[in-house]
Amino acid sequence: MADSILSKAATMEIPINSNGDAGALTEDDSLEQDLQQVMVSGPNLNETSIVSGGYGAAAEGIIPTSSIKGPAIHLNPVYLERRRGSTHKPVIRSKCTVVPASQSASSWVAKQPAHYPASSMHHSNSNPSMTSEEMTRGIAVEKFDTMKKWSINTYKCTKQMFSERFGRGSRTVDLELEAQIDLLRDTKQKYEQILRLARVLTNHFYNVVQTQHALGDLFTDLSQKSPELQDEFGYNAETQKLLCKNGETLLGAINFFVSSVNTLVNKTMEDTLMTIKLYENARLEFDAYRTDLEELSAGPRDGTTMMRIDMAQQQYHIHKDKYERLRSDVTIKLKFLEENKVKVMHKQLLLFHNAISAYFAGNQQQLEQTLIQFNVKLKPPGSDKPSWLEEQ
Repeated sequence: MADSILSKAATMEIPINSNGDAGALTEDDSLEQDLQQVMVSGPNLNETSIVSGGYGAAAEGIIPTSSIKGPAIHLNPVYLERRRGSTHKPVIRSKCTVVPASQSASSWVAKQPAHYPASSMHHSNSNPSMTSEEMTRGIAVEKFDTMKKWSINTYKCTKQMFSERFGRGSRTVDLELEAQIDLLRDTKQKYEQILRLARVLTNHFYNVVQTQHALGDLFTDLSQKSPELQDEFGYNAETQKLLCKNGETLLGAINFFVSSVNTLVNKTMEDTLMTIKLYENARLEFDAYRTDLEELSAGPRDGTTMMRIDMAQQQYHIHKDKYERLRSDVTIKLKFLEENKVKVMHKQLLLFHNAISAYFAGNQQQLEQTLIQFNVKLKPPGSDKPSWLEEQ
């Protein structure tokens, strides 16, 4: 048993001092070191250091193990007394660094990577940079996926559009809805012409009113400077001023008519046409994915093809729902637009007719009554000019 203990001591020595130094030890002390191999519950590594070079090793070879918890060491006193009473045998000291795993738990500890606080600090410092890199990579991947989907969708829609243009592909057609859309576009063009001509009339009539106003001022001036023609100039001056006043009233009615038609054409109708454009784009996408699904279904059926067919069916149903939703929106908007158009144009056409008739009939009272009937408020003279504060 003593020989086995010596062989273990020759293989590895675990010096235990109060300060942890591996200095020069006496032979009795070396015997006490050998007793560390005799354990009842296993080694306690709380106060030990592992030396790989034997008794004469340098201090750099010491590996602290204070962070390792283990059971306390219990010495065998019988073996200690027998060991001290026996003849001293030469202690074989070896610098061999190979320690079998079954000889001591210390050898297993020495082979494990050291986990120092510095390592954890390094990882904690690198976490923010790693997080930012992952975020940047995620954004790049997301942009790439978006670009990929857009490219595939654009390719399919362009292919479908050229197929329809050259008569090679089929398209989904709602005859009743298409007729209403064509009628709306034709109506919008006609209303745009009415709006353009009404603006031209407004500009010309404004120039007429300004001319009448200048002519009335001139007649008034000449009536004061020409006593022999004072009455004649005075009559004409009053007539021109009356015509100028009625003309300004008619201009107010025409401007109200132009503003209402402009709102109807460039806002209400334009909003409906924007929805129609979305509907047409959805119809093109729906036909493109429908054609793609039909081509895949007509081909061979293997594992890869079945997966592509499943994906094509999903895209087909998604675009079909979008197409049907927009078609419903267009139908509803066309209905409301027609009702709004009839209501607005009925009022504006009646206003335009009554105002023009009253003006050219010379019926000033009827002209003013027409503006009151349709709640048309005239702008006071000079209201279009900027105020004194705005000029400053």
